[in-house]
Formats: sequence, structure tokens, C-alpha cells
Amino acid sequence: MTDNSMMKSNSIPKKNILITGASGLIGTRLIKNLLERGHNISVLSRQSSGFKGIKVYNWDVERQLIDLNAFEGIDTIIHLAGAGIADQRWTKQRKLEIVNSRVKSTQLLYQTIEAINAPVKTLISASAVGFYGNRNDEILYENSGSGTGFLADCCRQWEEAVDQGLESAIRVVKLRIGMVLSREGGALSELARPVSFFVGAPLGSGKQWMPWIHLTDLISIIENAIDNPDYSGTFNASTPYPVTNYEFTKILARKLFRPVWPVNVPEFMLKTMLGEMSSVILSSNRTSPKKLMQMGFNFRYQVLDAALSEIYSH
Repeated sequence: MTDNSMMKSNSIPKKNILITGASGLIGTRLIKNLLERGHNISVLSRQSSGFKGIKVYNWDVERQLIDLNAFEGIDTIIHLAGAGIADQRWTKQRKLEIVNSRVKSTQLLYQTIEAINAPVKTLISASAVGFYGNRNDEILYENSGSGTGFLADCCRQWEEAVDQGLESAIRVVKLRIGMVLSREGGALSELARPVSFFVGAPLGSGKQWMPWIHLTDLISIIENAIDNPDYSGTFNASTPYPVTNYEFTKILARKLFRPVWPVNVPEFMLKTMLGEMSSVILSSNRTSPKKLMQMGFNFRYQVLDAALSEIYSH
């Protein structure tokens, strides 16, 4: 149970929830929390194993195949599926896989809902702050336009596919998620590795803004979006206090009792090593969770120091 629950759990109607991308960092924690809240949970997955105590239904996005039984009685879908952005170098083929895993999976969900007249009322979908592209110091709200580059193009296509649900009177919630911080892994473990080995240094100019969110807060946002029908449209799912890459590196190093080198890792070196994928760490997104704050959402971990203290206290 999180501090940001909109009502007492015993007064919240229990939902029948279908989750895609359930084996990832977010999905794993989300399933645990939602089961504790008494919701009925099932997942769509390419693999039948790896999930305990919940129903698993198979789908194959590439072949556009899906088990129709997965939608029986489902009123809420949480759509987290998508190929990993930073898992492989961005070849032309890999970029196509990243886009298709998001767009075609969304299309398959809606096509199935329509074909069998499934009782789905709400679809909550992941998106990403990459929607905004590289915007330097500009403060980015939910109504800010999309940027340029592969990530921005991918997110724009992704969200356009998600919005198709509006034509069927489905309540659509899109969460533009920042870097998720958790002790269970994810981006933080990758950023902490060089710092742990005494080679921590700011990346590129170090001035690029890094929107972030503690996993606990992200789960609370999703829970609120499930429970509260006033949640609708796009939300920046990141803390009110983003930090620059330099600030992030400095605070992380302090938590790990490690030094920060007085020189930055040059941008050209990152581009040489990572190619176009270097934009993931070099782009600047100074996002503001304005809509969440207007909804009265209270972040448990607003500042990076507190978030990292909680994570590394274990």
C-alpha cells in the first residue's frame, strides 16, 4: 500500500486488470502491489513461465496473434510492453523493432477489444520523456510539443497508437516516464557501475537535464490512474525536481562513498561507443509533472538525495 492511495483500499472497487510487459522492472513491482490491493491480475506474455499465482495468456505481436481468453471480464489494461531502448545498438532493424513492439502491440490490443467487444474501460500506457527530444533548459509540460530524433518519433507514434482507444470511448492515460530509480536494477545500476569502480564522471557536457522518478512513486501514479477516473490524457511521470547529469553523478558518488573525476566523458567518445543511442544520455529533458501536481499527487521522493538514500540504505 502506498501513501498516495486516493481512498482506503476497502472502499476501492476491485478491478480485473490485464498487464503487458509484466516481467520488467515496473511490471514486477506493480503486480505485487496490485495483488496486495485485492485486484484480479492477469498478464499477456510471450512466455507462460515466470509468473506465480496469476493467469498468463500468450501473445505474439510480430505475428499479430493473441489469446482471446485474456480479455474475458477485463476492465483495465496496463500496457508496458516494448523492446528495450538501450538493450542493443540502434541499427535500422533494431529501431524498427523498438517502434513496432510499441505501436503494433497497441494496435493488436485495440483490434482485439473491438473484435470481441471486450469490456475494457481504461487503458494506461507507458510512454517516455524521450517524446520531447533534446530541449536544453526549456521547462517541458504535458502540452509541450514533441521534439526531433528517433526517440521523439518513436514516442509520438506510440502515443498516437494509444490514442486510438478514444474512438471506442476508452479512458486513455499516457505516462511519459523519466528514468526509473530502484534497487531492483534498471538504469541506476548501469549509472552506478562506473562510479562504484572509481571512474565516475559527468557524461558529455554534464548540463543535460535528467528527469527521474523513484519506482515507488511511479507505482503510486499507476495505482491512482486505475482508481481515479479523473486521470485522463498525458502525464509527465517524473519528479518535480529533475537534476543535471553532473548533479546526478555527484549525488550518486556521495551515496556510494566514491569520488567524481574532475573531467567529463567527452560527447564524441559517447557517440563513438554508442552511436545514435548516445542520445539517451545526452538529451536534455527538463520535465515538469504539472498535471500530476494539479491532481493532488504527492511524491514520496521529490529530491534525488532522499531517493538514493532510500535505495542504498538497503
